[in-house]
Amino acid sequence: MASVYSYRDSNIRKTYLIFTVFLVFIIGAGFVFSQIYGNSLILVGAVIYSVVASFIGYYWSDKIALATSGAKLVNKEDNPELYRVVENLAITAGLPTPKIYVVPDMSPNAFATGRDPEHASIAVTAGLLKIMDKTELEGVIAHELSHVGNRDILVSSIIVVLVGIISLLANIFMNSLFWGFDDERSGNALALVIAIAFAIISPIIAALIQLAVSRKRELLADASGVLLTRYPEGLISALKKIEQNAVPMRRANTATAHLWLSDPYKNKKKISWMEKLFMTHPPIEERVAALRNME
Repeated sequence: MASVYSYRDSNIRKTYLIFTVFLVFIIGAGFVFSQIYGNSLILVGAVIYSVVASFIGYYWSDKIALATSGAKLVNKEDNPELYRVVENLAITAGLPTPKIYVVPDMSPNAFATGRDPEHASIAVTAGLLKIMDKTELEGVIAHELSHVGNRDILVSSIIVVLVGIISLLANIFMNSLFWGFDDERSGNALALVIAIAFAIISPIIAALIQLAVSRKRELLADASGVLLTRYPEGLISALKKIEQNAVPMRRANTATAHLWLSDPYKNKKKISWMEKLFMTHPPIEERVAALRNME
């Protein structure tokens, strides 16, 4: 297995690759629509928009993810047990203590976000706190801290913004196909075909970008978290409880689904074999089996 350091370097490279793909995608879309509308300002606007969006994705994606989930900041006085667990494990991992949030959702889950360990946050749901004992909670927190230490959180947080932006643009561009075209502007048949194709494949591109956050990161965070607690059974028991819990997540969102410890849609739809190809999380039984092998 690759070391934490090589994985960290891989995530840094992946971040730059995602930014590059996003910039090329948006600028290419701006060029196509500038040709259709006969207005070069559209291309200029696309360039400016992509740069600004990338800047926002780097510096504020964690805040967007937390706001989207409805997370509320808590301090030591609000929940001393949770705070002590996070603080002690952060010290053990040699990491700064992240900000701690609670999501008012009764479906048990958790995620980590932020651009680096110095700006990291960990969020857990109220449902997780309700059903987990201390060792299980430690397993979950150790998993999330491993995402922080492995530098998964920057890639994961940026994906939230970029996937949301691409999905939004797909809807705007699809709607633009039904208004705003006159005979002269729609005369560029090739550009029009490309525009239609763009509007159709954009959701697929967004899904592929989301899949750039490899499922292996979850398995690695599981393994790293167990090495931190020295107690595989804690995380194993937590994962089993999450799998058996039937409460659907009210705050589930496609842009943030990959952030969570467990797939927030697992109880909302039946997953076909085709959909499994696009899952951002390995099946829990696969994760439990991998942890069993570490015992």
